[in-house]
Amino acid sequence: MDWGTELWDQFEVLERHTQWGLDLLDRYVKFVKERTEVEQAYAKQLRSLVKKYLPKRPAKDDPESKFSQQQSFVQILQEVNDFAGQRELVAENLSVRVCLELAKYSQEMKHERKMHFQEGRRAQQQLESGFKQLENSKRKFERDCREAEKAAQTAERLDQDINATKADVEKAKQQAHLRSHMAEESKNEYAAQLQRFNRDQAHFYFSQMPQIFDKLQDMDERRATHLGAGYGLLSEAELQVVPIIAKCLEGMKVAADAVDAKNDSQVLIELHKSGFARPGDVEFEDFSQPMNRVPSDSSLGTPSDGRPELRGPGRSRAKRWPFSKKNKTVVTEDFSHLPPEQQRKRLQQQLEERSRELQKEVDQREALKKMKDVYEKTPQMGDPASLEPRITETLNNIERLKLEVQKYEAWLAEAESRVLSNRGDSLGRHTRPPDPPASAPPDSSNSNNRSQDNKESSEEPLSEEGQDAPIYTEFDEDFEEEPASPIGHCVAIYHFEGSSEGTISMAEGEDLSLMEEDKGDGWTRVRRKQGGEGYVPTSYLRVTLN
Repeated sequence: MDWGTELWDQFEVLERHTQWGLDLLDRYVKFVKERTEVEQAYAKQLRSLVKKYLPKRPAKDDPESKFSQQQSFVQILQEVNDFAGQRELVAENLSVRVCLELAKYSQEMKHERKMHFQEGRRAQQQLESGFKQLENSKRKFERDCREAEKAAQTAERLDQDINATKADVEKAKQQAHLRSHMAEESKNEYAAQLQRFNRDQAHFYFSQMPQIFDKLQDMDERRATHLGAGYGLLSEAELQVVPIIAKCLEGMKVAADAVDAKNDSQVLIELHKSGFARPGDVEFEDFSQPMNRVPSDSSLGTPSDGRPELRGPGRSRAKRWPFSKKNKTVVTEDFSHLPPEQQRKRLQQQLEERSRELQKEVDQREALKKMKDVYEKTPQMGDPASLEPRITETLNNIERLKLEVQKYEAWLAEAESRVLSNRGDSLGRHTRPPDPPASAPPDSSNSNNRSQDNKESSEEPLSEEGQDAPIYTEFDEDFEEEPASPIGHCVAIYHFEGSSEGTISMAEGEDLSLMEEDKGDGWTRVRRKQGGEGYVPTSYLRVTLN
């Protein structure tokens, strides 16, 4: 059974069906394309996830890499990365073998379908044109017959009229003969046209259109076969990567089985075992008899005179009590969680950013006003009313930024007052770096105090030194100060004359070693290449950390 025989009169049905088939092919291509995008996005997200959780340090530098848990986790991440590669391979195969090939084939089918239907429509137009000619010849034959009959009646009436002249009768007879001859010619032409149309119509319905329909049937069947093959490629692309994906999953299972809790516990012991002896009991000290009290060896650093030991900032109480918790820092909008000097700098930075934004909005407002004036003077260039929404938006932004500038200015004033109260000097808001204070930086005095304490403690008798030793001296050994080494380098932006105690002079452009970062008071400790170490203003430096 074929379309040309069974569906000879269903031209529009075949047109809709073939168009539906091509639309289905395009829908499948679009589906596979979106499926490819899903696979690519999935693989990309998997790779990003793996990169996010992979250790940042090399295994030889990372003590955590010695634990089987960490090793298994890294192995799982690698297997997931390989799995992502297989998803990319699926996406690539679908894109090349399905999307590109079927999209190209769809274009060829559309072109072929268009040619067949154009041929069918031309045949229809030719048949319709022949039918119109047949109708015209038919109407002409009918009209000529009526005219001939009317002329014959007129001639017969004049021939019987005794008042009619001979000339009128002869003329009427000639006219009747002419009309009769024209009717005969129209009859012959109509018969010939009818014969020609019947021949063309038979050729159209029994030969021409069946051939076109058979071609359409062949085209549609080839399209369906190709589409079915495309359906199979979807599963083939998955089946190709199933063995490797199975290996990835097996590798994950092996990694899970490789976790050894006992071994990890032993690794932790080997990594962090200190070897220190546990501290002894704290003895009771009788303060009711201060004159007869003898300080115990296990007292927590209590001097023999009964006064509590004063420790400098260099000693860490957190190390003496290893289970203490640190307070969490809460970040605030006004940066009050930062040291005063750092707070001032951050607020100054935010204020400058808001000021620049405000100036930008003001300039935009002025530009819009000028543009509005030009539109008002020259209406053909534009409508002034079209600028009103933008002008209103700009004004709202200006008001908002002004409020933010006022807010940051108030916070900045408070921060500067804190800096002045903490440092005891006046640091105005200048466009150049601040001048150093007349006295030495605070850290310098702390260093001097620590040096003085060490000097006084070294002059005490050995017996008292042994009596005052705390029971956690082994923890404090970790905090013994070693010879300071530079933590970076810096370049002097301005010349500075270090005339105060604890400061050091430097020349503009001089390279210096960074010994200690700014602690929030505006001072940085540096060392010169030719010798000498001291504090200089932080704003005078361009710092680079190691």
